Amino acid sequence: MSTERLADPAELAEQERTLVLPRFTNDDAWRLGCLLVGLARERGAAVTVDIRRGGQQLFHCALEGTSPDNDAWLDRKARVVLRYGTSSLAVGERFRAKGTTFEEASRLDPARYAAHGGAFPLRVAGVGVVGVVAVSGLPQVEDHALVVAALTGFLA
Repeated sequence: MSTERLADPAELAEQERTLVLPRFTNDDAWRLGCLLVGLARERGAAVTVDIRRGGQQLFHCALEGTSPDNDAWLDRKARVVLRYGTSSLAVGERFRAKGTTFEEASRLDPARYAAHGGAFPLRVAGVGVVGVVAVSGLPQVEDHALVVAALTGFLA
């Protein structure tokens, strides 16, 4: 794995500071998921979208061109968000900033955890992280950007 930086840590922190939800209901998960699927279709992106709150999967959609591997990636990236409370891309960047990789230095099973972009915390104001929205199918920075675009649109 490369230790080359993929994203600006200040930009990632700003995204997490600003993309905070006033609440997050099952209906919100449906709307956010449909927004993500719509953006992916507009971009011709073959992705799988997953939204979870607590231990419950609230939304899941696999577009044409995806496979069960995408589901495995979603699970691994979501575990990173829930463990660290920040986006999977930001976690990977923290390790790269130290000149190492998540896989080499985290001491976590890489079959269960992946600090690759595409999973983002669902943070509710005054509550904290309540779940995860994740995308798999594109290069990791593009997966992350798709989620950020959807959350930005959702909050607009």
